[in-house]
Amino acid sequence: MKNLSIKDILNVTKGQLIIGNEEQECKTFSKDTRSIKKGDCYIGIKGETFDGSGFWRQALENGADCVIVENIDFTEDEKKEFEGKSIIKVKNTLEALYKIASYKRSLYDIPVIAITGSVGKTSTKDIIANVVSKKYKTLKTIGNNNNNIGLPFTILRMQDEEAMVLEMGMNHFGEISLLTSIAKPSICVITNIGTSHIGNLGSRENILKAKLEILEGCENPTIIINNDNDLLHNWYENNKENRNIITYGIQEKSNLNAENIVLNSNSSEYICKLDQEGVQIKVPVGGEHFILNSLCAVAVGRVLGIQTQEIVQGIESFELTKKRMDITELKNGVKVINDAYNASLESMKASLKVLAENKGNRKIAVLGDMFELGEYSKEIHEKVGEEVYNNNIDILICSGENAKYIAKEAEKKGMKKEQIYYLEDKGQIVKLLREITKSGDIILFKASNAMKFFELAEELIK
Repeated sequence: MKNLSIKDILNVTKGQLIIGNEEQECKTFSKDTRSIKKGDCYIGIKGETFDGSGFWRQALENGADCVIVENIDFTEDEKKEFEGKSIIKVKNTLEALYKIASYKRSLYDIPVIAITGSVGKTSTKDIIANVVSKKYKTLKTIGNNNNNIGLPFTILRMQDEEAMVLEMGMNHFGEISLLTSIAKPSICVITNIGTSHIGNLGSRENILKAKLEILEGCENPTIIINNDNDLLHNWYENNKENRNIITYGIQEKSNLNAENIVLNSNSSEYICKLDQEGVQIKVPVGGEHFILNSLCAVAVGRVLGIQTQEIVQGIESFELTKKRMDITELKNGVKVINDAYNASLESMKASLKVLAENKGNRKIAVLGDMFELGEYSKEIHEKVGEEVYNNNIDILICSGENAKYIAKEAEKKGMKKEQIYYLEDKGQIVKLLREITKSGDIILFKASNAMKFFELAEELIK
């Protein structure tokens, strides 16, 4: 266990100790006074609409032993009031967070697996962490705390863990570069290059460039990529001679391939050749994309020298982060798939395919807007409509400013008008579903997180 001292924090941040003891240890860190625990070190992060430094008093009163703030002047009375606590003043609390997390990372000589990609980051992180935990005590990103605040705070949770599995997200150039400079990964995973955030970055080629920033923070890392993705495949072909790259795939010949695939409603299984022997692997979630995620976990396990049987067990026993392919069967025999945490063209296609492969009476897709698509928004929503038609979905329900293009394109491709519902008020969706569904129906909820379709799924399940 490698706890930081106040002195360590002062050294790396060049901060000023207002009151406190330099030898005091900081074991845990927090940015939220509402959930702060006794002994925490509170970092007052400045956001777009609030300044966390202004809550320093609440943090100390709620149990924090130390606070790190910017732009606060303390009176002598305030210093006396909190005697026995520590107050550190820095120029910029966000920059201080980066430096503290980077220093904490430098204290550990352990495997660090970083995962990025357009879709599938969180589920791939979950399955990799479950495999890695078969050999190492593992710290992983909770939920999708994968940004410039979530990742540093994840690293600051490190105590006696022996490996880290970190998710890295981005919307613009430079964001992955920052994260990887803090995390210094030894294994870099790129799940795919799709259309998420294409409105910000302009093209899939630029998305690839942004994702490849993950390689900037490490020296000669092992790189693991999805070889079925067209842009990643091309990048591999151009870089395989001078990079340590491991590939996995279903269609393209790769280091690790899934063969003899059997897709079931809520699971799948396949054969993967390891050491020239075919090993059967069972994935406890339906969908071909989860086969790819599990192959990625096999690759990580092999790099870390984890026994084959433990890799297999890690895959078979992993659980998804909530709101991602959560499947619930209601008392009336209706099955609900809550996959509404986020959405892109690629994840929409994958989820619709899973819905189509489920055995049931009727397949109902409840779809909403995908965001950050810019000038490509209409075109990409229309492509989703085409996928709805191609997967023979029985009923389509849409809501959202751009989701209307999903409905229009599905009808244009040949879906009957009476099979399609477009509701301007998403609050009417659950009422409609309760009127039209019957036993055996399967309902998929899918939209970008801000649409809050997961709340609709949860309301229907009540």
